[in-house]
Amino acid sequence: MMRAMIGIRPSEISPGARTVSYVFLTAFTLVTVAPLLWMMYSSFKLHGEIVLRPIALPQRPTMANYVDAWTFGNMGVALYNSGVYTLVATIATGYLSAAIGFGLTKLPFRVGPPIYALFMLGLLITVNSVIAPLFIMQTRMGLYNTRIGVILPYIAFGLPMAVLLTSSYIRSIPDALIEAAIIDGAGYMQVFHRIILGLSIPVLATVAILTFLRNWNEFILVFVLTSGSNMRSLPVSINAFAGRLNVNYGMQLAALVIGTLPMIAFYTFAHKQLALGFGAGALKE
Repeated sequence: MMRAMIGIRPSEISPGARTVSYVFLTAFTLVTVAPLLWMMYSSFKLHGEIVLRPIALPQRPTMANYVDAWTFGNMGVALYNSGVYTLVATIATGYLSAAIGFGLTKLPFRVGPPIYALFMLGLLITVNSVIAPLFIMQTRMGLYNTRIGVILPYIAFGLPMAVLLTSSYIRSIPDALIEAAIIDGAGYMQVFHRIILGLSIPVLATVAILTFLRNWNEFILVFVLTSGSNMRSLPVSINAFAGRLNVNYGMQLAALVIGTLPMIAFYTFAHKQLALGFGAGALKE
């Protein structure tokens, strides 16, 4: 599919270029996978063994690091919070982006282009640039150190990219389908829920995957907008293991593995759908 998009056929690639590509991709894979493998097998080593023999395999593998990390790091609560933040924000972002894309591309609104431009401007706004006023606003509104106070910014920062993807995709849906449904007596809400959502599954899957990955790894919003350990997510809880005075590499690596494994499992099952979503026209104008 990518070859068709860029107009290159497999027979047009020279053997030398193909060999260089394979060598480069193999080297890139090794550089990417090697740190993950080291982190995983080192998490079964005690702190002293990691310091004395950092590269070697564990001589006496132990699960003590995982038990201590789960207990002292309150990882169960952090895992639950990450799941709540990520799932709720991902579902809301996908639904709202589809509704906005439908309204901006298929409904006769004159203000559609300016609103779309505002969403695109949102792509230029970073979390660091608004974290201070966001903290002040949430404190005054009583949303500080609450789950809704984390979920709402997740949705707000995820919508610009999601609206870009869904609008481009929904624009390619034939208007005749919508007109036929309206002639049959369906309202716009029925058209959206029964037609648009069903046809937009590929791009919504892409939006869900990208939003899920971003929200799961997000750090600064939870770190600034929450204070209690019962509200912290996995990235923030893992960061607590990196203290200046109390360093235990074994527990740190075990905590990192706990936070990384769900991401690896999720991407393993979702990477094909991600490629299909883009290939089906998520970026098509």
